[in-house]
Amino acid sequence: MLAAPLLLLLLLVPVPPSSGAQVPDRGRAVEAPVATNGQPFPWGHMRLPKAVHPLHYDLSLHPNLTTLDFSGVVRIQLDVREDTGAIVLHAKEMQVSSAWLLAPGGARPLRVLEYPRFHQLALLSDAVLTRGRRYEVQLEFAANLSDSFHGFYRSSYRTSTGEVRVLASTQFEATYARAAFPCFDEPAFKANFTIQIVREPRHITISNMPKIKTVLLPGGLLEDHFDTSVKMSTYLVAYVVSDFLSVSKTTRHGVKISVYAVPEKIDQTAFALDAAVRLLDFYDDYFDIPYPLPKQDLAAIPDFQSGAMENWGLTTYRETGLLFDPDKSSASDRLGLAKVIAHELAHQWFGNLVTMEWWNDLWLNEGFAKFMEYISLRVTYPELQVDDIFLGKCFEAMEVDSLSSSHPVSTDVENPTQIQEMFDDVSYDKGACILNMLRDFLTPEAFEVGIIRYLKRYSYQNTVNSHLWESLSNICDSDDLDEGRMKHKEFCSERDLQSGASKWYSGDELDVRAIMDTWTLQEGFPLVTVEVRGREVRLSQERYLKTDDRSLTEGFLWQIPLTYMTSASSTIHRFLLKTKTDVLHLPQEADWVKFNVDMSGFYMVHYAGDGWSSLTRLLRHNHTALSSNDRASLIHNVFQLVSTGDVGLDTALELSLYLSRETEIMAVTQGFQELVPLYKLMEKRDMAALENRMKDYIVDLFRGLIDRQEWTDSGSVSERVLRSYLLLFGTVRNYAPCVAKATELFNRWRDSEGAMSLPVDVTMAVFVIGARTPEGWDFLFEEYRRSMQMSLKSRLKSAMSVSHLQDKLKWMMEQSLHGEVMKTQDLPGVVISVSKNPRGYKLAWDFLRANWHTLIKKFELGSSTISHMVIEVTNQYSTREMLDEVRSFFGSLTEESGSKMRCIRQTYETIEENIRWMDSNLPLLQAWLQRRSRREHEDL
Repeated sequence: MLAAPLLLLLLLVPVPPSSGAQVPDRGRAVEAPVATNGQPFPWGHMRLPKAVHPLHYDLSLHPNLTTLDFSGVVRIQLDVREDTGAIVLHAKEMQVSSAWLLAPGGARPLRVLEYPRFHQLALLSDAVLTRGRRYEVQLEFAANLSDSFHGFYRSSYRTSTGEVRVLASTQFEATYARAAFPCFDEPAFKANFTIQIVREPRHITISNMPKIKTVLLPGGLLEDHFDTSVKMSTYLVAYVVSDFLSVSKTTRHGVKISVYAVPEKIDQTAFALDAAVRLLDFYDDYFDIPYPLPKQDLAAIPDFQSGAMENWGLTTYRETGLLFDPDKSSASDRLGLAKVIAHELAHQWFGNLVTMEWWNDLWLNEGFAKFMEYISLRVTYPELQVDDIFLGKCFEAMEVDSLSSSHPVSTDVENPTQIQEMFDDVSYDKGACILNMLRDFLTPEAFEVGIIRYLKRYSYQNTVNSHLWESLSNICDSDDLDEGRMKHKEFCSERDLQSGASKWYSGDELDVRAIMDTWTLQEGFPLVTVEVRGREVRLSQERYLKTDDRSLTEGFLWQIPLTYMTSASSTIHRFLLKTKTDVLHLPQEADWVKFNVDMSGFYMVHYAGDGWSSLTRLLRHNHTALSSNDRASLIHNVFQLVSTGDVGLDTALELSLYLSRETEIMAVTQGFQELVPLYKLMEKRDMAALENRMKDYIVDLFRGLIDRQEWTDSGSVSERVLRSYLLLFGTVRNYAPCVAKATELFNRWRDSEGAMSLPVDVTMAVFVIGARTPEGWDFLFEEYRRSMQMSLKSRLKSAMSVSHLQDKLKWMMEQSLHGEVMKTQDLPGVVISVSKNPRGYKLAWDFLRANWHTLIKKFELGSSTISHMVIEVTNQYSTREMLDEVRSFFGSLTEESGSKMRCIRQTYETIEENIRWMDSNLPLLQAWLQRRSRREHEDL
């Protein structure tokens, strides 16, 4: 599953989503559990017993899109592994009207007990179910279509004529299949599924597998029958009842790809269809394992909470994550869509074919899918230049992982809230970044052979961390599964010729599990301090943590695959740091040393002594001696080290001066990411003079680059994305040339009644200017209301939320909550955008508090959506008064309404860190800006 993207607005400076919740352990009932009828419930744990395993589900459903409910019958074939008189499985908020045991001797009724606290049913048999035998149970059930975004839920859309049409779709990850049919709703209970769905003739149905027949029922209804699925987890089951249209193509490997959308948007599916064909063919070849289903559908759902979902054979998406109009979509839209599709199709192997045993190892699904986005798009869409953005994901993960409220990549979870909060930047982005580090360390060739071995070994099974590390170890040892595999043979024969050129090849030195356990079983990441004395380099490591309590950094040790290069040689040197301190010797003395080459490692570096001075001189005089990623990592590291007191703010600001000569997207955007938050903190205080001087400094720093931008759609993808970024920033910051051009374009566009074709990459800057006046804002809203182009609607909505018109901002949030004109799925993004607006941040905080209980019901407690809102709405506060206000609100909640969510602790930590930063650095910032102003004046 992919989290819904928040618009990356310069002026909004994105902050990563929160880490997982630590709700007190509810995995076991404190008292003997009692069913709803007052009888003892035979099971007291949140995790299901292992006595009975499902083998096959035969599921028949009849959804009614008029009465907005559904009924069904499920027959489950069971394998009994221990003698038992009770079958315990999941069901949530549904009425089970009958339950039968279908045995050779005939059907026998089962008594049904319900235990809603753990979403469990117990089916009690008069006779013992015997170990080693197979049985079938049949349950009849009914429920309402959910009005949230989970389970079997209702969605709707409005046609261009104003007609509202209803559909029904599913979202079962992580624990919502149980809300659609009684089932064993844990990832390790894999089974086959055969599904039938009743519909009206005006609708179609799609599911994981192809439809094999349609039966006419009495009364004119139709029943679609789908082929039996492969063995899979319940969270991957999916079905949609709608009036969608589709377009289709077939891959080189014979898989039928179809993209489904509402009729009036079917002309926006061509890019997704071509991308899905290209990417599925790539994965088929790369993993050396054929995609096991005959078809793969991609469906754009009008109401969808996350970004997309990897249901096997039927991936589902937000409309903005799948629909693309070449004339109305930007370069960043194209890049975003390709990444989402690449992510979900990677899951067909990582997650679907091989699934984590339990949600504590979610990163085995999500970290790999995130990582494979970049591996696949480098080959299939080289023009998208995905390497220019990968590093940003690692920086985002570090933001979360630098707080004491972070969690290990692999961490214990039990209840649904804890599971939901595992869908965060640690599981996705840190997971991807440590895989990238391991790939760089082992070599790409060895890594590829190892992960293919992992997928082949554990197909249709469930895994834990150690299974992956074993598969990546000793990969050239004999393995029956690898016999005859060309990639394996080629790599290992070449290995024999290389005579130990890499640490990988001295197997007794390399213990993959020992290395990677330090990255997955403890939270945080290391700060490596480097001190160069002649040829001697002294190394030390500690946990990087934003805190004034240094004791919290003790007790951590990583095995760190260090890389470094020097002024004397472009050779990349490697060193595995296993101890707290160590010493290495350079081949020769050097003017500068740069560690963590291209920032392929998930660690930060502090250059003690005059190390930062030598690197600052290098950047000022010859910045292209280092790669764009190396420059971005220096910008990131030096500013982050200000927070811990390892580096003075003036050192970081002096280094930033080189940015006036920077042109590459990763380094430029990282400069913005470090500098803009400084004035965003000030916007929430009464310090306009210093705030404006800081804004002026940033504009001056990038003035040359902004002036060189053309107001067109020309150039490479990275150049176009950077152009959008820079022109938007210049416009928001009232840089006169940008304001003049954006105003001219907006007036011409408005005069044409929106018919004039604007260069897509500059539309955000143009729309932001329009949103400054009530008349302009109303015109943007009318364009939003009538547009069928999803990427255009997204930009219009974002621009409207940047307006300083407070009544409009309040109206937008209220309308999004209501869901008529603006979709409720977009509410979190609207609230967050408003919270970054200097005229709107208090409005967003008040709205979040006033509607808290509605929000956690609609978007689910523990979801990344709720965590995003909590963090993003509050993370630019830096006063004790606001900290007290935030503590007062969250402290008033009960555990059931979210008081124990980890994101709340993260919020407290972030505001406390902001307060510390401002107390320590505001005088230094003021003095540095004054000195710079004097220097510039003297130069004139």
